[in-house]
Amino acid sequence: MGMDYYNILKVNRNATLEDLKKSYRRLARTWHPDKNPTGGAEAEANDPEKRAIYDRYGEEGLKGMPPPGSQSRTSAAAGSSGPSNFRYNPSDPDGFFAEFMASNKPYSFDQERTRFQPRSQWTAGNTRGEASSASHKENSTSTSQLEKPPAIEKTLLCTLEELYNGTKRKMKITRNVANTDGKVEIETEVLPVEVLPGWKKGTKITFPNKGDRLSGQLPQDLTFVIDVKPHDVYLLEGNNLVVTQVIPLVDALAGTTIHLKTLDGRNLPIRVEEVVRPGHEIVIANEGWPIRKEPGKKGHLKIKFDVTFPTRLSSSQRVAIRQIMGG
Repeated sequence: MGMDYYNILKVNRNATLEDLKKSYRRLARTWHPDKNPTGGAEAEANDPEKRAIYDRYGEEGLKGMPPPGSQSRTSAAAGSSGPSNFRYNPSDPDGFFAEFMASNKPYSFDQERTRFQPRSQWTAGNTRGEASSASHKENSTSTSQLEKPPAIEKTLLCTLEELYNGTKRKMKITRNVANTDGKVEIETEVLPVEVLPGWKKGTKITFPNKGDRLSGQLPQDLTFVIDVKPHDVYLLEGNNLVVTQVIPLVDALAGTTIHLKTLDGRNLPIRVEEVVRPGHEIVIANEGWPIRKEPGKKGHLKIKFDVTFPTRLSSSQRVAIRQIMGG
């Protein structure tokens, strides 16, 4: 009669791979000769000759009654092709199990890795790698189907000095994060923000995935957008710094020296020798805004003048002016 290998392993036909492994290891320990030194009915199952007969003829063979049409007990014991050629070796339980399952081929035994595999994968040389790759591909596809929401934008207000010289900030931010239960919680984080010399209003600094993290969508990016505080002296126009300088009429006519404090803290003296007319402008090269694409180079400093006139003059002043001006 045919042997019921599932029954021998004490598992049902729907057993999983893990069930087969566990049962095999349990039986290997149970029937090992070291575990049964005194013999007995159970230990007899480890007798190589009796095991070979049982493998070929089943329980009837052990009673000396081989099934009709089969070879005699003597010829079976002498050895022929098939399961009766197999001899159980207690020191090689893996080999026993491989032979034991040889007539029913849903799985193959990989002795090198000591684990079970579906035969189709074992034959093709495809083990855990392709299954992992397929799983990763499925996860990637699932992730790629999620939408990326627009970035959260926050204003980063800087002084003109900070943008001219560069600076580093630590920005404390908060975001909404959905936990495993779907409940939204508030999370805080401090982000280091480096502002480089020459950046201007509208420059954006993006931190990927630092925005809200809500269910059903990819994490948002967080973007800081630079804005500039108004300055008391300087105005930025392109790469040029513009200064409006107010001088009295006498300085406009007689000349003067003005002193400007630059955005990097230097004292810049500027001599005005020509007559200053309304709308007059002095341009000083390389004292303007740092040019990001041309390191070491700056724009111009433009000084525009606003001349103030006296509100009234005395008679003697009028006479003196006419004499000086030749009027």
